[in-house]
Amino acid sequence: MIRADGNRLVHLANGQIKTRPSLALAARLAELARTLDALIAEHAPQAAAAEEVFVNKNPASTLKLAQARGVALMCAARADLDVGEYAPSLVKKAVVGTGGASKDQVHAMVAMLLPGAKIAGEDASDALAVAITHAHHLASARRGIS
Repeated sequence: MIRADGNRLVHLANGQIKTRPSLALAARLAELARTLDALIAEHAPQAAAAEEVFVNKNPASTLKLAQARGVALMCAARADLDVGEYAPSLVKKAVVGTGGASKDQVHAMVAMLLPGAKIAGEDASDALAVAITHAHHLASARRGIS
Protein backbone atom coordinates (compact mmCIF):
# COMPACT_ATOMS: atom_id res chain seq x y z
CA MET A 1 0.00 0.00 0.00
CA ILE A 2 1.20 3.43 -0.91
CA ARG A 3 -0.10 6.97 -0.70
CA ALA A 4 0.46 9.38 -3.56
CA ASP A 5 0.81 13.06 -2.65
CA GLY A 6 1.17 14.64 -6.08
CA ASN A 7 4.36 13.13 -7.48
CA ARG A 8 5.53 12.03 -4.03
CA LEU A 9 4.99 8.39 -3.13
CA VAL A 10 4.81 7.28 0.49
CA HIS A 11 5.08 3.64 1.54
CA LEU A 12 2.34 2.60 3.95
CA ALA A 13 2.58 -1.18 4.12
CA ASN A 14 3.46 -4.31 2.21
CA GLY A 15 3.55 -8.01 2.76
CA GLN A 16 2.24 -11.34 1.65
CA ILE A 17 -0.95 -13.12 2.52
CA LYS A 18 -0.16 -16.77 3.06
CA THR A 19 -2.92 -19.29 3.44
CA ARG A 20 -2.51 -22.75 4.92
CA PRO A 21 -1.60 -25.24 2.17
CA SER A 22 -3.37 -28.01 4.10
CA LEU A 23 -6.74 -26.34 3.48
CA ALA A 24 -8.93 -27.07 0.47
CA LEU A 25 -8.76 -24.44 -2.28
CA ALA A 26 -12.19 -23.00 -1.44
CA ALA A 27 -11.19 -22.55 2.21
CA ARG A 28 -7.92 -20.90 1.18
CA LEU A 29 -9.81 -18.47 -1.08
CA ALA A 30 -12.22 -17.67 1.77
CA GLU A 31 -9.26 -17.04 4.09
CA LEU A 32 -7.76 -14.74 1.45
CA ALA A 33 -11.04 -12.82 1.21
CA ARG A 34 -11.32 -12.40 4.99
CA THR A 35 -7.75 -11.09 5.19
CA LEU A 36 -8.21 -8.67 2.28
CA ASP A 37 -11.51 -7.41 3.70
CA ALA A 38 -9.77 -6.74 7.03
CA LEU A 39 -6.88 -4.89 5.33
CA ILE A 40 -9.30 -2.77 3.30
CA ALA A 41 -11.28 -1.93 6.46
CA GLU A 42 -8.09 -1.07 8.39
CA HIS A 43 -6.40 1.09 5.74
CA ALA A 44 -9.46 2.50 3.89
CA PRO A 45 -7.73 2.83 0.51
CA GLN A 46 -9.18 5.09 -2.16
CA ALA A 47 -8.31 2.76 -5.04
CA ALA A 48 -6.84 -0.64 -5.82
CA ALA A 49 -4.73 -2.08 -8.59
CA ALA A 50 -4.04 -5.56 -9.89
CA GLU A 51 -1.70 -7.13 -12.35
CA GLU A 52 -3.35 -8.91 -15.25
CA VAL A 53 -2.94 -12.68 -15.22
CA PHE A 54 -0.30 -14.05 -17.51
CA VAL A 55 -0.21 -17.66 -18.63
CA ASN A 56 2.85 -19.46 -17.37
CA LYS A 57 4.21 -22.94 -18.02
CA ASN A 58 1.94 -24.59 -15.45
CA PRO A 59 -1.77 -24.23 -16.35
CA ALA A 60 -2.87 -25.42 -12.88
CA SER A 61 -0.81 -22.65 -11.22
CA THR A 62 -2.21 -20.08 -13.65
CA LEU A 63 -5.76 -21.15 -12.79
CA LYS A 64 -5.13 -20.90 -9.02
CA LEU A 65 -3.54 -17.48 -9.50
CA ALA A 66 -6.57 -16.35 -11.51
CA GLN A 67 -8.93 -17.57 -8.78
CA ALA A 68 -6.99 -15.69 -6.08
CA ARG A 69 -6.93 -12.59 -8.29
CA GLY A 70 -10.71 -12.90 -8.69
CA VAL A 71 -11.09 -12.90 -4.91
CA ALA A 72 -8.95 -9.75 -4.67
CA LEU A 73 -11.02 -8.01 -7.36
CA MET A 74 -14.24 -9.04 -5.62
CA CYS A 75 -13.03 -7.68 -2.25
CA ALA A 76 -12.10 -4.36 -3.88
CA ALA A 77 -15.44 -4.17 -5.68
CA ARG A 78 -17.40 -4.90 -2.47
CA ALA A 79 -15.56 -1.96 -0.88
CA ASP A 80 -16.58 0.24 -3.86
CA LEU A 81 -12.95 0.74 -4.90
CA ASP A 82 -12.07 1.51 -8.48
CA VAL A 83 -9.54 -1.05 -9.67
CA GLY A 84 -6.81 -0.42 -12.22
CA GLU A 85 -5.56 -3.48 -14.07
CA TYR A 86 -2.14 -3.51 -15.70
CA ALA A 87 -0.18 -5.92 -17.88
CA PRO A 88 3.14 -7.05 -16.37
CA SER A 89 5.08 -5.40 -19.20
CA LEU A 90 3.32 -2.07 -18.56
CA VAL A 91 4.17 -2.27 -14.85
CA LYS A 92 7.83 -2.92 -15.68
CA LYS A 93 7.88 -0.05 -18.16
CA ALA A 94 6.22 2.35 -15.70
CA VAL A 95 8.60 1.51 -12.86
CA VAL A 96 11.87 0.67 -14.62
CA GLY A 97 11.47 2.25 -18.04
CA THR A 98 11.47 -0.96 -20.08
CA GLY A 99 8.80 -3.64 -20.43
CA GLY A 100 11.44 -6.37 -20.40
CA ALA A 101 12.91 -5.49 -17.00
CA SER A 102 13.99 -8.31 -14.69
CA LYS A 103 12.47 -8.92 -11.25
CA ASP A 104 15.73 -7.64 -9.71
CA GLN A 105 15.46 -4.38 -11.65
CA VAL A 106 11.82 -3.92 -10.58
CA HIS A 107 12.73 -4.58 -6.94
CA ALA A 108 15.63 -2.11 -7.09
CA MET A 109 13.47 0.64 -8.57
CA VAL A 110 10.65 0.05 -6.10
CA ALA A 111 13.21 0.38 -3.29
CA MET A 112 14.47 3.65 -4.81
CA LEU A 113 10.96 5.05 -5.28
CA LEU A 114 9.91 4.09 -1.74
CA PRO A 115 13.02 4.84 0.33
CA GLY A 116 13.13 3.23 3.74
CA ALA A 117 10.45 0.64 2.91
CA LYS A 118 11.23 -2.83 4.18
CA ILE A 119 9.91 -4.91 1.30
CA ALA A 120 8.70 -8.39 2.25
CA GLY A 121 10.00 -10.29 -0.76
CA GLU A 122 9.54 -10.49 -4.52
CA ASP A 123 5.75 -10.75 -4.48
CA ALA A 124 5.44 -7.69 -2.24
CA SER A 125 7.82 -5.79 -4.50
CA ASP A 126 5.71 -6.73 -7.52
CA ALA A 127 2.55 -5.57 -5.75
CA LEU A 128 4.16 -2.25 -4.83
CA ALA A 129 5.24 -1.84 -8.47
CA VAL A 130 1.60 -2.29 -9.53
CA ALA A 131 0.53 0.30 -6.94
CA ILE A 132 3.17 2.74 -8.22
CA THR A 133 1.99 2.18 -11.80
CA HIS A 134 -1.59 2.91 -10.74
CA ALA A 135 -0.55 6.07 -8.89
CA HIS A 136 1.30 7.30 -11.99
CA HIS A 137 -1.70 6.44 -14.17
CA LEU A 138 -4.08 8.37 -11.91
CA ALA A 139 -1.73 11.37 -11.76
CA SER A 140 -1.46 11.39 -15.56
CA ALA A 141 -5.25 11.19 -15.88
CA ARG A 142 -5.66 14.18 -13.54
CA ARG A 143 -3.25 16.17 -15.72
CA GLY A 144 -5.03 15.08 -18.91
CA ILE A 145 -2.06 13.03 -20.19
CA SER A 146 -2.85 9.78 -21.93
